[in-house]
Amino acid sequence: MQKITFLFSILFLAFSSCGVKTTQALISDGNYDGAIDRAIEALRTNKDSKGKQDYVYLLEEAFAKAKDRDLRNLEMLNKENNPANAERIYNTYLQLNNRQEKIRPILPLKLIKQGRDAIFPFDNYSNELVNSKNALSKYLYENASALLKSNNKMDFRKAYDDFAYLESINPGYKNTKKLMDDALFKGTDFVDVYAKNETNMVIPKMLQDDLLDFKTYGLNDKWTVYHSARQKNVNYDYSLIINFRDIYISPEQIKEKEFTKEKQVKDGVKTLLDSRGKPVKDSLGKEIKVDNFKVLRASVYEFRQFKSCQVTAQVDYVDLKTNQLVQTFPVASEFVFENIYSTYKGDKNACDDNYLGNFNKRAIPFPNNEQMVFDTGEDLKAKLKDIIVKNKFRR
Repeated sequence: MQKITFLFSILFLAFSSCGVKTTQALISDGNYDGAIDRAIEALRTNKDSKGKQDYVYLLEEAFAKAKDRDLRNLEMLNKENNPANAERIYNTYLQLNNRQEKIRPILPLKLIKQGRDAIFPFDNYSNELVNSKNALSKYLYENASALLKSNNKMDFRKAYDDFAYLESINPGYKNTKKLMDDALFKGTDFVDVYAKNETNMVIPKMLQDDLLDFKTYGLNDKWTVYHSARQKNVNYDYSLIINFRDIYISPEQIKEKEFTKEKQVKDGVKTLLDSRGKPVKDSLGKEIKVDNFKVLRASVYEFRQFKSCQVTAQVDYVDLKTNQLVQTFPVASEFVFENIYSTYKGDKNACDDNYLGNFNKRAIPFPNNEQMVFDTGEDLKAKLKDIIVKNKFRR
């Protein structure tokens, strides 16, 4: 038992030493907040034990250095007097305050050898936080409002991000929510989706409606919206055109095939005979028995109904601002109708088990041409979605 306790003590000291060295390395690399987080985690339990003293010293050192660096950065940023520094100034004050709040719950921390508590000079940053947040809010609002006056959708999207950030740090600031909605609408690409039939066949309306029902594709995102029916008060940026180029439907075919199946199956036992036809006996004089097999035979008459449909199309991306074809993608889809049924003479068990189901089937009506074209729709829709996902209108 003493050996086990001693072993655990060695392991604990090894892990503790490793943690202290890692924390020291973080400080040496200038990652003061990383060192603070590691030290705080180590001090959440048994913070007053001698084994945790190194972490207390390191936490005191890392805090002092982090605070000093932040205050020097703030001094430089404030001297520059550049409104674009507003976010960095606000985030630095936020960092100063949050760092204190991380440490506060584990105080006091004792330095046993020095007979004192570790020193963490906390400051009240409430005024600085309010002032810097107001300055940042003013900067974000003015900058985003200016971007909204642009004619560039990417500027509208930047404006939306600024308004969204402003709303997150200062909810209800002026009319931010409304302007955010305006930026979202102005920054959105609206895509007009429709189909063109360049074949000599009628495209089923159900298929066109299903292909153009982009709500089922799940493709709408924050900046791209697809409409299969044009809406008022919307200026469309792009068109997505599904051009049906060719439809081929094979003739209805019924192919017949006849074949014979054989299978050996066990059918009891029989006496083993020698070459003269006499029973073979074992050493005790008993006749030797062996498995008896019989052959099952069946004549199978197989009928295969077959009909196929191939649809080829082309997907065109058109920029409506320039009326130019941006990209084009070929797409093809196939649907096969097949029904196999069979009859037999003889013993059906001569056939493989996975074939027996065909004997229960019968001929069924062939789907008409319109149904065949419609049945290509699911595969066509999946391929169309894949094209759109991989090829965005605006990169």
